[in-house]
Amino acid sequence: MSTVRDAPAHAGDRFLRACRREPVDATPVWFMRQAGRTFAEYRALRERFGILEMAKNPELCAEITLMPVRALGVDAAVVYADIMLPLEPMGVDLRIEPEVGPIIERPVRSLADIRALRPFDPDGISFTLDAIRLVHRELEGRAGVIGFSGAPFTLACYLIEGKPSRDYAIAKEFMYREPAAWHELMERLSTMAVTYLRAQVDAGAHVVQLFDSWVGGLGPAEYAEFVQPHVRTIVGALPDVPVILFGTGTAALLELIADCGSDLVGVDHRVSLADAWQRIGADRGIQGNLDGARVLAGWEATEAGARRVLAEAAGRAGHVFNLGHGVLPGSDPEVLRRLVDFVHEETSREQQPAGAAS
Repeated sequence: MSTVRDAPAHAGDRFLRACRREPVDATPVWFMRQAGRTFAEYRALRERFGILEMAKNPELCAEITLMPVRALGVDAAVVYADIMLPLEPMGVDLRIEPEVGPIIERPVRSLADIRALRPFDPDGISFTLDAIRLVHRELEGRAGVIGFSGAPFTLACYLIEGKPSRDYAIAKEFMYREPAAWHELMERLSTMAVTYLRAQVDAGAHVVQLFDSWVGGLGPAEYAEFVQPHVRTIVGALPDVPVILFGTGTAALLELIADCGSDLVGVDHRVSLADAWQRIGADRGIQGNLDGARVLAGWEATEAGARRVLAEAAGRAGHVFNLGHGVLPGSDPEVLRRLVDFVHEETSREQQPAGAAS
């Protein structure tokens, strides 16, 4: 494994301090789906290995996780994994189809199916934990290490639908028709998420993120009834590390999401950061929220969008710069690297030496 040379020695501290809403020398940056996609080295690996095959190989997983730290100079490395992986030790047969996503061989459609799920055993994802240990050891504080889990609602949608969906109508129908069974499934998935995230922290993750990618399909009343109690349970059961809650299309849910107790709330590009902060309160950090399509459009569009994001953040404590969602296929790594440098330079808060001219 080659040495990380590009990340400044204080990058990991910068990221952690921002997650705790403490003063930082510059706004930290990382990108969801930063590991892979845009890098020729990753594409070469994909020609030889499947996604799950790479994720289950600790050395390959660690190497991919470190790529964006080396190439882009981001302030955090997020482990290369899939949110569906911890479902396999629970007895779920799945595969990842390129350009489609997770496919569940036998969808969960009844209370009997739910009760057939095995209790989660972190030994079943030991490869992810081993990869985190390798990444933690390699970075040595030069960048933060992020662990993550899928949130119960999003995992339940995949389990019930059996595949990605435009509206997750089958899952939502089950939720409304069988509320008791739904909550039992959510409790099982919540227990898994807590155990999984704790194991990642023990392995060396500094921050954890809960991905609720599809929760934006719910209204406030439905979120409060069917999702919020379970997310609160997860956040409340985690060790003393910063927690990020992420979702897309969640403009109608921001207050409810913030009320779950996480340190940061992920905000996508559909909401201005200024409005989001007013709604969730000054005691919460925010992660986001540049539209990833701007990166595809080139540097001029990216810079203009980044300036607006930083203006809306207005130097508040607790801002972690990210995209509204993930890095899109076809994004130019050079634009991403310029974006990292731009955010760091524009937000530099280093104090002048005593007696320096103002």
